[in-house]
Amino acid sequence: MSTTLEPLESSAPALSVRQVLMLERVLAGEPEVVAGASQLDRAVRWVHVAEAADVGVMLSGGEMVLTTGVLLAGDDDKQAEYIRSLHRAEAAAVVLGLGRAFPAPPDVMRRAAERCGLPMVVLHRPFPFAELTEEVQARLVRRKFAAVSMSEAVRTALTGLITAGAPLQHLLDEIAHHSGCPVVVTNLAHRVLATAGERSAVDDVLRDWERIARQAGGSEGDGWIRAELGGRGERWGQIMLCGYRGDTATGRLLADRAVESLVLHRMLGGTSAHTWEEQSAQSLLTDLVSGVVPARQLLPRARAAGLPVNRRTFVPLVVRDGDPAELDRVLRLLGLSGIVAELADGATAVLLSLARDQDAAVLTANFAARLTRTVVAAADPRTVWDDVPAGMREARHVADAVASGALDLPAVVRLKDVHLRGLIRLLRDDPHVQSFAERELDGLLAGAGDDLLAVLRTYLATGRNKSRTAQLHHVSRPALYRRLEAIQSRLGVDLDDFEQAASVHIALLAHDAQQS
Repeated sequence: MSTTLEPLESSAPALSVRQVLMLERVLAGEPEVVAGASQLDRAVRWVHVAEAADVGVMLSGGEMVLTTGVLLAGDDDKQAEYIRSLHRAEAAAVVLGLGRAFPAPPDVMRRAAERCGLPMVVLHRPFPFAELTEEVQARLVRRKFAAVSMSEAVRTALTGLITAGAPLQHLLDEIAHHSGCPVVVTNLAHRVLATAGERSAVDDVLRDWERIARQAGGSEGDGWIRAELGGRGERWGQIMLCGYRGDTATGRLLADRAVESLVLHRMLGGTSAHTWEEQSAQSLLTDLVSGVVPARQLLPRARAAGLPVNRRTFVPLVVRDGDPAELDRVLRLLGLSGIVAELADGATAVLLSLARDQDAAVLTANFAARLTRTVVAAADPRTVWDDVPAGMREARHVADAVASGALDLPAVVRLKDVHLRGLIRLLRDDPHVQSFAERELDGLLAGAGDDLLAVLRTYLATGRNKSRTAQLHHVSRPALYRRLEAIQSRLGVDLDDFEQAASVHIALLAHDAQQS
């Protein structure tokens, strides 16, 4: 005889053997685990009541089989084969109701179950199996409905974000909100591209990321839910729910919804032309430059992104008008470790990570020499990670100073190379400096003096070299003299006087810094 509950979909949340045994109705039957006690966390997908000796052929895995053993009594071979048949069918457990057939746990079945690792439970009090099948079915259906409802809510929320053109981070934040645990997206080399979740919990995961990556995320039974990211026959990463506290099946549903949305987001290109790898580097370097996030908190992210950080020399660089793809290619060509990301205003940040015995100056010069039509602004090397943000800001400051029009600079520009121009960049927002610049240049700023401003800028930048200025502006020397006279007349100054020329030069540097 055989009575079976309809199996749920394999993706539906299941109960464990241990959870079933803790049900009030089951406890009333005084259950005792007599074999396979280490396997009680096996998932029970449904319950099967069966007395047939060859029950294994009726199973597809994950069943808790209930029996009185009435057809097995008195035949040791049948009892042993019954257990082996359940093991081959990957049943979750077998529950034997003691009574007329077996007044005590049969040793043959118990030993066979122990050898197979199959949980075997006996019920010491009479127990109506129909009540257990009804209870488990109701609980499984409720769990399935809750999981499906959650799955659809997540899908709706993520689809809405994608439709609205939300960035990747917003999608991951939504996934982390529903999962209640850190979410990590990596490439195929296990380098972290993006994270979401409570900051301290994410940092704990990233701090131990090298071990986690080596172990491929650990066991899903321990709350590590992984899902592959890819499309059109190509894998390109994975998403991981780190320490998910719900049941594994529900976690899998959530991970599946996450994969659907992330693949769609990548196919549609999101709101940015950048790849996820570029976005990850951009987020890290932007945080380093801004200094809003303490450097110590950014260290796990840098390490998880694949940047070597132990006993290294860090060289912060900012390149004006550089192509991030070209900079990354040059890094690989030279065999240098580093990350590249585009910042605002046409600047690209590069953070080199060098071994302590490598010559930072030589390697920085080699890097700059490989670039075309760019100037590389460099900060002094840092050997302590906490000093890197200050170095990034120094390099950015130097790059900004160069952008305001310095001439004849070396390929690698440092703070000492920008002199007064660098100081003015720092003071450009001071109201006194702004007022000074307006007052000194009023004669040119009030009228149509853009052409004269350009001539003045070149004349002062070349050290008041008239021949060089005429050459750069493609005019004759007499024509230049007439323009210089017009400039002096409008400003009411004598540019041959050093102090007056210096005052105008400072005002022009301040004006250019404010405009940029």
